[in-house]
Amino acid sequence: QVQLVESGGGLVQPGGSLGLSCAASGFALDDYAIGWFRQAPGKEREGVSCISHSEGRTYYKDSVKGRFTISRDNAKNMVYLQMDNLKPEDTGLYTCAADTSFTDWFLGDSDYWGQGTQVTVSS
Repeated sequence: QVQLVESGGGLVQPGGSLGLSCAASGFALDDYAIGWFRQAPGKEREGVSCISHSEGRTYYKDSVKGRFTISRDNAKNMVYLQMDNLKPEDTGLYTCAADTSFTDWFLGDSDYWGQGTQVTVSS
């Protein structure tokens, strides 16, 4: 079965850190760009960060640059998002998504999606 399973979300105070993990199974992760979307209640889903399947290209939403770091380990079928200096506006359901195209990943039509892990940044 093809699936992406996220973990690592939770409640954290502003300025804190969380590390998200996404475990892929049922497909060859190295054939896909993979990254993270997030969606807050009442808001549109937005692309947060993505990493290519090769060449080490990465994308970060402007508002998270310098605070979030994406990485992947194809041997472990895992992708990670380290989130530091979290802000309340980072709150949302973070969903892992894999797409054959790094360039088009932001379109949100990825081949595979996880169920998401909730990140809440609040005092």
